[in-house]
Amino acid sequence: MAPLRCLLWLLSALVLALGPAASAGELRRPLALEALGEAEGLVGELWGAGLPGDLPELEPECRRLLAAFAEGSAALTDCLGSHARPVRLCQACHHHYRRLLEQYGDIARAVGNSSESHNCAKSILTSDRLQLVVTLSEFFNETWEAANCANCLKNSSEGLSNSTVEFLDLFNKSLTCFEHNLQGQAIYLSTNNYTEVCKNCNETYTMLNDLYNHLQRMNRQGGESGHSTHLCIDVEDAMNITRKLWSRTFNCSVPCSDTVPVIAVSSFILFLPVVFYLSSFLHSKQKKRILILPKRIQSNASLVNIQEKYS
Repeated sequence: MAPLRCLLWLLSALVLALGPAASAGELRRPLALEALGEAEGLVGELWGAGLPGDLPELEPECRRLLAAFAEGSAALTDCLGSHARPVRLCQACHHHYRRLLEQYGDIARAVGNSSESHNCAKSILTSDRLQLVVTLSEFFNETWEAANCANCLKNSSEGLSNSTVEFLDLFNKSLTCFEHNLQGQAIYLSTNNYTEVCKNCNETYTMLNDLYNHLQRMNRQGGESGHSTHLCIDVEDAMNITRKLWSRTFNCSVPCSDTVPVIAVSSFILFLPVVFYLSSFLHSKQKKRILILPKRIQSNASLVNIQEKYS
């Protein structure tokens, strides 16, 4: 009833203060000032005590957990945006992502089985329809899974795997080779002629391409266990960049090491019909046509001989 009484006093004070008659206003002004003073006192008293309908404040521990998650979300968002092109999400942001998982876990689980921990999880995660903390956590998890960063990291996600480190090292060596040879031939050759790049960087590029194909085969073999068959986005993007530079920009080509076996097998397959028909022709028996005289003709001939004999 206190808020209602306060509003009534305020309305009555405004009505008294804005009376229509001038003479009556002079008489009512002291009463209006007195009513306004009482109303101000009630408002101050009510404000100091706190409104009955106010939302409860978070506990200090809950506030600390929420602030830590907010800082972790901001740090991870900044890292993802800063390393979007060229894609370096997994190698640059895995520390931020791991820390954010720990911060969300501190909110979600009941630390020490205390009632305060249960209140933190309930008030922060499920107290409203939007559930912003849960939504943010799901967004980061889906982004991380779509990037397949787990395929670039160790099992404990503490750092890059050995194969990823080896691939990135070859990738950096390839880019260095491209840049070095471009600087060396820029003075002598036109911008459309990259013969030196193709010649001097062929070995490094071939090693990088072979390692990438090996990683793809190994990853497909492990894909039966439920993991994605794609490599992490960092490795895929690095290989795409290198292949575009090698084939489109420099117009280089890698000689296929299986050229001789492919040509031999293709020639053998094409020559099979010729061998088949030739062998069929040589081994088939050509029967000569032999005329066989019918017996009737022989008997008639003998009859003619007999008649000639008796004649």
